[in-house]
Amino acid sequence: MSLSAAMGYRWDGARARLFFQTCPDSYNTERLIAFLEDLRQEVRGQKVILVWDGLPAHKSRVMKEYLFAQRKWLTVESLPGYSPDLNPVENLWGNLKGQELANRCAEDLAEVKTAAHRGIERVIESGKLLFSFLKHAGLFF
Repeated sequence: MSLSAAMGYRWDGARARLFFQTCPDSYNTERLIAFLEDLRQEVRGQKVILVWDGLPAHKSRVMKEYLFAQRKWLTVESLPGYSPDLNPVENLWGNLKGQELANRCAEDLAEVKTAAHRGIERVIESGKLLFSFLKHAGLFF
C-alpha cells in the first residue's frame, strides 16, 4: 500500500488543507495523474503550485506531457535531490509513523489503511500540525 498527499496552504497563512489517497501498490505515473485529477476537482479551479520531490514517476515523459497540458491551474516546482527535510509531506509521514503506525503488527493492509486514515484525521483536526510541518521544513509565512 502506498499513500500520496498534497498539503495546501493559503498564500496568507490563514488556512491549510490536506488531500490524500491510498493505493494498493506503488504509485506510478498513471496513478499520480489520477491523484492530480482528483486534486484538481478538489481545488475547483484554484491555481496550485505543487512542490515535488524526485520520485521517478514525477519526471516521466507522460507526466511531463500531462503537466504541460495542466499549466492553466498547476505549476510544478521540484525540490533539490535528496532533500526530504524540505518536504512538509515527509513530516506528515514521520508523524503518522510515530503515532498510529508505530510498532503496529497489522493482520492485513486494511488495518494499516484504517490506522493511516485515523492519523490523517488527527492531523487535520489538530488545526496546527499542517503548519508545524511547513515550519519544520523551513517554509513558513
